[in-house]
Amino acid sequence: MAHTEMMNIALNRVEGDLEVRVGIEDGVVTDAWSSGIMYRGFERILIGRAALDALVITPRICGICSTAQLAAACQALEMIAQVEPAPSAVLLRNVLLMTEQLQSDMRHTFLMFCPDFANPIYSNHPLFQEAVNRYEPLRGKAALETIQETRKVLEIVALIGGQWPHSSYMVPGGITSVPSKSDLMQCRLLLSRFRKWYEARVLGCDLDRWSEVKSASDLDAWLEEKASQRESELGFYLRFARSIGLPSLGRGHSNFVSYGSLPMPAGTSVKTVNGSELLIPSGFVCGAQRQMFNQEKIAEDISFAWYRDNGDPKHPFSGDTLPYATGNEGVKYSWTKAPRYDGKPAETGPLAEMLISENPLFMDLVSAEGPNSFVRQLARIVRLAYFLPVMEKWLSEASQGDTFYHFVEEIDEGEGMGLVHGARGALGHWVKVAGGEIQHYQIITPTAWNASPRDGSVTRGPWEEALIGTRLKDLNNPLELGHIVRSFDACMVCAVHTISNNSNRPPGILIC
Repeated sequence: MAHTEMMNIALNRVEGDLEVRVGIEDGVVTDAWSSGIMYRGFERILIGRAALDALVITPRICGICSTAQLAAACQALEMIAQVEPAPSAVLLRNVLLMTEQLQSDMRHTFLMFCPDFANPIYSNHPLFQEAVNRYEPLRGKAALETIQETRKVLEIVALIGGQWPHSSYMVPGGITSVPSKSDLMQCRLLLSRFRKWYEARVLGCDLDRWSEVKSASDLDAWLEEKASQRESELGFYLRFARSIGLPSLGRGHSNFVSYGSLPMPAGTSVKTVNGSELLIPSGFVCGAQRQMFNQEKIAEDISFAWYRDNGDPKHPFSGDTLPYATGNEGVKYSWTKAPRYDGKPAETGPLAEMLISENPLFMDLVSAEGPNSFVRQLARIVRLAYFLPVMEKWLSEASQGDTFYHFVEEIDEGEGMGLVHGARGALGHWVKVAGGEIQHYQIITPTAWNASPRDGSVTRGPWEEALIGTRLKDLNNPLELGHIVRSFDACMVCAVHTISNNSNRPPGILIC
């Protein structure tokens, strides 16, 4: 007979307001509910505002990916204004968006994810003390270096955008100022310095050597090739994560979505996968099948979200955000809607980007073991290796440019969408303007995809599904749950809270 456990457990180091409840029987997770527990209302705040106000308000949605929010808002307004941004502006927009992503990837890895390797549950592991030396919060060598190096590289955003976070330098048609040659040279020096740190400390090799790693066997050979690679942060991650069984955790639905991001500037020397117009191509992967992306197949389901029911799932141009929660329904459990692509839940983020880009290393790893927490976090660690050479080329090309803005008439009426990728994956803004004012604004964030609740067919969201079947070694320290949720790089503007079980909760629900 199955034995049901009831307990209180705390997880932390997840940014924002998030509650995850799981049911456990005989030490195995049998069900999960992911709840966004804070309503913020940005989509309602924007209604009635002047169209350009979106460029100031939406970057405040998040202090981690404010550049991505700005980019999505700006693209939507450019569609309404029917204007193409100036080529040199596209170069710098892309570089600054990638800068924000690389700092987030490193901070998440070494300040949020890897500190779990220093958890006392691993105290008998032969690499435990080394994990503590590297990742102990505010003391570990890797943690301290990450804070220092990412702070410095963010000066690239400040030099071009004036500040970070919450900058508003992107406008329909381009950017708000013409950077000096000195500013662009400083950006190149900052990026060069960051690259040296990333190669020396994170990879333990140069980017050219890493580019040769195209399969699981290549990865194994790379790990044993040199001491510098084996002892690097990536090398340590591979050794420790495999030894604790991370590849067996967090599979999920095996569906992945990418809107595509980083448009190719006119005349650039950078080449893309299959000649795509975007550096990060768009697409949808369902199991082993890759499909063309069609944004019309996106819909938001609110069957289990605290919003006023307006019938069937709606496309963001048709849906609304009308909060409704009495606390008595007993069914709805999240302020996060349930985005679906062609009716299916889908994961987004670095792993989705790698698979849709048909990166051979990640295609091979997922083919062998399926998607999991190990490969999901690995994609986040090495995404920079593919970004950095492109960023260097684009900064160099921007220094030769002289057109950073195309004039735009007043934005009076129309509808547009901005589809980009932030650090956590696919981000979309859908906007309608009439009489110069915003009449409709809908936003789907990456974590809305990953942390969505159930939909009308009672299908779990991606990380709800990823938690199912997880066996916990220690019910008083269920670190496996932290590994899985953090591998998605949660951002609900989310901390993970502990809430006591009580008589109003179903038995067997673990709330964390």
